[in-house]
Amino acid sequence: MTPRLRFRTPTHAPARTTGTASYRSALRVPGAAAFFLAAAPARVGVAMAGLGIVWMVHAGTGSFGAAGLVTGAFAVAETLVGPQTARLMDRFGQPRVLVPLLCAHAVVIAALVALALSEASAAALTAAGLAAGATVPQFGALSAARWSALLHGRPELTPAFALETLSNEAAFLVGPALAVLVATQVHPAAGTVLAGALVVGAGLVFAALRRTAPPPAAPPARDRDAARGRRTLWTRTFATLLVVNLALGVFFGSTQVSVSAFAEAHHAPTAAGFLYGLMSAASLLTGLLHGRRGGHLPAGTQLPVILTLLACASLLPLLADSPWQLGLALLLPGACVAPCIIVASTLVGSATDRSVLTQAFTWTNSASAAGIAVSAAATGRLIDGSGGARAGFAVPLLVLTATAALAWYNRHALTAGQAGPSGDHTGGTGQGT
Repeated sequence: MTPRLRFRTPTHAPARTTGTASYRSALRVPGAAAFFLAAAPARVGVAMAGLGIVWMVHAGTGSFGAAGLVTGAFAVAETLVGPQTARLMDRFGQPRVLVPLLCAHAVVIAALVALALSEASAAALTAAGLAAGATVPQFGALSAARWSALLHGRPELTPAFALETLSNEAAFLVGPALAVLVATQVHPAAGTVLAGALVVGAGLVFAALRRTAPPPAAPPARDRDAARGRRTLWTRTFATLLVVNLALGVFFGSTQVSVSAFAEAHHAPTAAGFLYGLMSAASLLTGLLHGRRGGHLPAGTQLPVILTLLACASLLPLLADSPWQLGLALLLPGACVAPCIIVASTLVGSATDRSVLTQAFTWTNSASAAGIAVSAAATGRLIDGSGGARAGFAVPLLVLTATAALAWYNRHALTAGQAGPSGDHTGGTGQGT
């Protein structure tokens, strides 16, 4: 029988480790390296899904409009259904829900590929896209929930979330490029098939690692207990963190579109990928350093500071007059991104009751995805108007300034939230405290 994990409030936190040993100590926790490595190819599969569907559907229909519709349906379903699936995982445990979900995803992906190859109608393809998005697990949230369950209250949690951030960054650098490569060099459907295979294959390995899965929450005895469980998740601290993740999504979505528009306006469209890559490289570097060194301030205090720096740095792209100036201007915002994600993830894990842990991380992921989708569309409209790329760069500046102000306003709640919803984590019971 798989032993149940027990979570106790630490009586004395050990001294913070520095250097590369902090990463090693996190990965040396029994079972941690196994689930982290199992999730890595699954993350790449998720990152491949969007572009894989675009190439496959376009090849079958000859329409980028249809391809965008199916891809959008996938993203919307993933964003809306993901938190509901996570709720089931908190209730019944990750493995019991993940295995049937992955089986359903395999069937749906096979159906989507068959429909695309048979030149089915856009309506049928869109329905299949919705089903595919509804059944794809959010491995970033699942892995983060496991780290938080294993390392709650321990100094290794910061490097663990740094590893999560770096793994996600790497997946979304490798995944889209791999999807395009196999779709153009092998077969238009190869990107979608490979993405599905990575998700299902690696996901089943991840699900089989039951020892590190957070224990299922006990069922609420009464409606009043259920309401208390909902209040445990929807606290002032969590709401603030949800807004922070939404703002980070706005930053990513609007910056991607604005950088592309800026490069096009300066007759250097091929430079867009390089410019955005510079920002990603800066983020990877500071994420690595932050994970090794951590911070001297509590996470609840670090977050408003980093958001303020990110908001101020977002002013720099507005001042750029050439692609090389924009490249330099994107380095500082990029350098703030990974530490912001790491600190926000640490706060989500420390301020959330164990009974709703997977839901919490899935909601924050969904908020970021929603921010990307909405801001990309809105920024595109602004750029098409008279403002051009500079109007697009103004979007993250305004949103991040407001979010930084919110974080400063709620900084005491964020700091207090590190002790947990009510200062005590005995999450193995699944009851709100």
